[in-house]
Amino acid sequence: MRSLPSWLRWLAAALILAILAAVAAAHIAERRAVSAIAAAARSDAALRTALLDSEVARLRLLPRALAEDRDVLGALAGQGPARAALNRKLETLATDTGAAVLYVIGRDGVAIASSNWRTPQSFVGTDYDFRSYVREARARGEATEFAVGTVSRRPGLYFARRNSDGGIVVVKLEFGGIERAWARAGGTSIVTDAAGVVMVTSAPAWRFATTRPLSPTAMAVVRDAALLGDRPLPALPFDGDRLAGVRVIGASAPAQLPGWTLTLFRPVGPALVAGRVAALVTALSVLGLLALVWVVRERARLGRRRTAELEQAVGARTAELAREMDERAAVEARAAELREGLRQANRLATLGQVTASVAHETAQPVAAIRTYAETSRLLLERGDTAAVVANLAAIGRLTDRVGAVTTELRGFARRRAGDLRAVPLADVVEGAMLILKEQLRAVTLDVAPIDPALAVTGGRVRLEQVLVNLMQNAIEAMAATPHPVLTLSTVVAADVVRLTVADTGPGIPAHIAERLFTPFVTSRDSGLGLGLVIAHDIMIDLGGTLRQLPSAEGAVFEITMRRA
Repeated sequence: MRSLPSWLRWLAAALILAILAAVAAAHIAERRAVSAIAAAARSDAALRTALLDSEVARLRLLPRALAEDRDVLGALAGQGPARAALNRKLETLATDTGAAVLYVIGRDGVAIASSNWRTPQSFVGTDYDFRSYVREARARGEATEFAVGTVSRRPGLYFARRNSDGGIVVVKLEFGGIERAWARAGGTSIVTDAAGVVMVTSAPAWRFATTRPLSPTAMAVVRDAALLGDRPLPALPFDGDRLAGVRVIGASAPAQLPGWTLTLFRPVGPALVAGRVAALVTALSVLGLLALVWVVRERARLGRRRTAELEQAVGARTAELAREMDERAAVEARAAELREGLRQANRLATLGQVTASVAHETAQPVAAIRTYAETSRLLLERGDTAAVVANLAAIGRLTDRVGAVTTELRGFARRRAGDLRAVPLADVVEGAMLILKEQLRAVTLDVAPIDPALAVTGGRVRLEQVLVNLMQNAIEAMAATPHPVLTLSTVVAADVVRLTVADTGPGIPAHIAERLFTPFVTSRDSGLGLGLVIAHDIMIDLGGTLRQLPSAEGAVFEITMRRA
């Protein structure tokens, strides 16, 4: 090479340096671009999952709230006016909540009311007994299923809830708006269930595609939900790091719905193009620099000055990037503080509700203990020792009840039902009357005789909680009634026992009755609005029901229990 002309040696060295610089620049640019795309994909996947979770959370509790609605119960009972009123109510709720459709299915599987009752596609009169979510809700009490509508042919997530009369309330959530928003935001988003089947996606052609092999049973379930008949399910065209032949980077985030996972795919092509452009620019820059040094040596000083200016610009840009990184770290720290604040507020709210519940449920036994203690003091002064002994025994039973109530509330906070056993109904009524002995002196008590052998399934303390709450509310409601009468009556059927508590008070206002079993809703200034909520949840846990019955006078509540 020493025999070559100097200009040719310069040219060879320039070419070698340009190639090396191009390769290094391409590698660095591609690596940085791919890392940036991966970071952006993770962030976008988390945001898109949050949007999905918010849509699901907005509607999943709606069937539970409507299950015991007065119009729903009336419509299931076959009342024509109630069904008309329910149609209008469901139409308004669908508009207000953004639900695709709301409908109520009778015990025979036929829809009796629907939010789309005015349209040619009305669900009223359609038999839905073949749908999986109907069968599962009837068997388990509630169900969730992603399926294609038999009338609309649009996919959506169905939430179903069975009520105390055997009817089923269903709401359908469609994700078309979310899918279009994801498509506009770029990339390809898919949401898979626990079996790996695509449910929600910004690429509708891949809906119900599989990401892994399914068993024949699972395959049949998905084809039934997708209304595909015997047609096979397509496989998602993902192979290694390529989606439909395009190299991508994927980022996943779990959704709140059990088994659902959101995956966002971002194409890597733009990063590769950016790397090649950077390599070309670098190579040309190196060649130009070497040519400039070789051709114009006398202008070296000018070159050094320009290099210094370039270094200064790089330094300024580096400092700017450092400031941006510091600002982003500060924002993330603030976000972490806000999230912790939200979690703390949630914990305090839960603690307050449990504390209010304990105070509410132990108020009657404590008041009864105080009454027995004051009576015992008077009896001691009179020398009536036998009566004092009886009062002390009653106080012992009441303190046992306070302990049992707090134990039950702790179990309730852990969402764990207590042991269920056969309990004599007469003992439950007698225990409630013992706690309210002094308050019952202010009313006329009419209790129908109860067979001592009649037993129901449940727990005595929790059944007494429910009955004491209803009787206490009735006594307080009749405080201003001239001739207050509290009536307890029992109806025994083959497998259930219905205990009715009725009073002659002013009744329950309509605006309160609509939200009677909602926390902190009460018509009394001194009430907490938790008693009926706790009583309602207790009866659900015991496999029974608690509901208000319409009446011309006073308030009437019915407790339904399983016969032991």
